Amino acid sequence: MALSPQDFDFMARAFRLAERGLYTTMPNPRVGCVLVKGGQVIGEGWHVRTGEPHAEVNALLAAGDKVRGATVYVSLEPCSHHGRTGPCSQALVDAGVSRVVYAMEDPNPLVSGRGIEIMRAGGIQVDGPVLEDDARALNPGFIKRMERKLPFVRCKLAMSLDGRTAMESGESKWITGPKARADVQRLRARSCAIISGVDSVLQDNSSLTVRADELELPNAQEAAAKQPLRVILDSRLRLSRNALMFKQSTPILLVHNGTAGADQLAGWPDFVELLALPAKDGRIDLQALLRELARRHCNEVLVEAGATLAGGFLRRGLLDEIIVYMAPKLLGSNARPIFDLPLETMSASLALKIKDIRAVGRDWRITASPDTEY
Repeated sequence: MALSPQDFDFMARAFRLAERGLYTTMPNPRVGCVLVKGGQVIGEGWHVRTGEPHAEVNALLAAGDKVRGATVYVSLEPCSHHGRTGPCSQALVDAGVSRVVYAMEDPNPLVSGRGIEIMRAGGIQVDGPVLEDDARALNPGFIKRMERKLPFVRCKLAMSLDGRTAMESGESKWITGPKARADVQRLRARSCAIISGVDSVLQDNSSLTVRADELELPNAQEAAAKQPLRVILDSRLRLSRNALMFKQSTPILLVHNGTAGADQLAGWPDFVELLALPAKDGRIDLQALLRELARRHCNEVLVEAGATLAGGFLRRGLLDEIIVYMAPKLLGSNARPIFDLPLETMSASLALKIKDIRAVGRDWRITASPDTEY
């Protein structure tokens, strides 16, 4: 069956519903669902958080006894397996809907096509994929974790107009203004984990938490309720047990290189987990770290670090996206660069693809990704 303009409009509505779970659904995917009958919406829903009903079930509940014969628009293939909730594909069959339009197949190998098979076997007309690129953009971390066993990795940096991130002394508060800092809070809130290096933590005494009063969101309390895992790379365990980040007892993963003594390994708070991931150079194996975070169901990971660690991720090809907040300031030639990249020739430069540039208060936010086709 050919798709109509109305089909695309209702799918776009499902995407907008899915976005309402931007800060709360992880590690599950963000999904929206719209039920239509006679050209009118009779029910809609989205997946709010793990363990609660999926988008399709919420939409069915909203539609009530008007469901039979309806068309369903859903941003992700309905699930087919029994997890914390039952399979949505079977729920749609049991409800008697006549047609399902889906945006993309579920990359989860437990589902991937099986939901479609169940619905077709149950007599439902199934059409799709529809607007697949837009659907994938809703869940970059979930998709990458399912397809490649790695999280989607963003690196956030703040710099001056002349490309500097801190004074020579390390002083960096505050390069950007409050609007940019609120935007960073929202990046944290949508992330499953935040990675930083011990030098940055020691310099700034940062807590790396999501603070509801700074999010500038209508659902700020809900968005801040589930704090991201704080991952601190500290090869030799130099971090003080009196650091500000230990004032909030949400999980911290302290990653070292395996050379620490027994006294360094003992005496940490209960919410701190120590993990040894040595690399050949005595530092920490960043690739192994990302695999470990994916194993822990981390979809999107935010790197908030100084030039050395940020450069390490970039040089190893581990960054999917770079977000730079540029302030209308000049810090001078003695200040620190944005990345530690000791390049000597123009041919060695790393090409980026600019995806978005927009004003955030008095600052500018530049979103880019490595350009592998350059």
